[in-house]
Amino acid sequence: MKILHVYRTYFPDTQGGLEEVIRQICRNTLAYGVESRVFTLSSQAGHSVVVREEASVYRYHKTLEMASCGVSFSALAGFRQLVAWADIVHYHFPWPFADVLHLLAAVKKPSVLTYHSDIVRQKSLSALYRPLMRHFLGQVNCIVATSPNYAASSDVLQDFKDKVEIIPIGLDNASYPVASKDILDSVQARCGQGFFLFIGVLRYYKGLHILFDAIQQTNLRVVVAGLGPIENELREQARQLGLNNVQFLGYVSDQEKVALIRLAKAIVFPSHLRSEAFGVTLVEGAMLGKPLISTEIGTGTSYVNINNETGVVIPPSNTRQLQQAMKLLDEDNTLAKRLGEGARLRYERLLTGEKMGQSYAQLYRRLLDSVVD
Repeated sequence: MKILHVYRTYFPDTQGGLEEVIRQICRNTLAYGVESRVFTLSSQAGHSVVVREEASVYRYHKTLEMASCGVSFSALAGFRQLVAWADIVHYHFPWPFADVLHLLAAVKKPSVLTYHSDIVRQKSLSALYRPLMRHFLGQVNCIVATSPNYAASSDVLQDFKDKVEIIPIGLDNASYPVASKDILDSVQARCGQGFFLFIGVLRYYKGLHILFDAIQQTNLRVVVAGLGPIENELREQARQLGLNNVQFLGYVSDQEKVALIRLAKAIVFPSHLRSEAFGVTLVEGAMLGKPLISTEIGTGTSYVNINNETGVVIPPSNTRQLQQAMKLLDEDNTLAKRLGEGARLRYERLLTGEKMGQSYAQLYRRLLDSVVD
């Protein structure tokens, strides 16, 4: 089976949770005879192909970007060629330009759409986009929600529930490197251990401003790994609050990320808006046996993290309860150990890359069989 994944950005240009999800789908469907290609945009000029272990990445020049939506004036011909190669086109939503490509290319191949998130922030633009979005969602053969929580809480998905299936995001433990002793020692020398760890792109909905308020005048230590558009704002907030217990690391390698998780007390994930649809970092923490702190926003974060089983779930934007949850895990090592073990068990039961890959391979096969029939 030949699968074309379509999303606005991908490795090696960018490094984020959704890119990791696509990588994991490609990697974990290989055993089922799936060959994957990724169609994406790049700020680099021209057209290029990057051959990676999991897929070949076809990059087309991004002409402009509007409200986080990359657009290319030169990619349509390449998209048509890739669609002609594919047996199934697998879109990753939201990316409004993909809706346009699907329409302009008059795609007739079977199509899957993984619905990663509602459009939350761009309310005025969303109203203009809505007719195209609904047309696009109506045309694809199957819509995949990444958790039952999100399927139940999304008004958009409720309108298409007859074609919605649930396939949770999963990660393959073997796809992550083992942190060498040198890396572990280096990270520990820089950050110590027993800190609360945030990993991710620094975006408005991640709730880091709430986290910083929560650790004022405490001994709770936070390490922030990642880059993003609000980094300067967060650094300024930390400076104004006089926080000497938060450390910004910027970009970290995969080995460094694994080392950070192993050295951390817990993963803290204070996202307060439903733009945070799942939380790959939570799965990474669970995979490595760490307790989790997240908020109840009606999305997949509360599918990964179950209160008092895998970690602590608190109301969003609640500084006091966030601080209490962090103090609880910081002071009670027995509880932290129990919750970390619970997180690992939930990962093994529901969140492995193998389970996700098998589910997508079965879905692909079913779509192809329906076309033959």
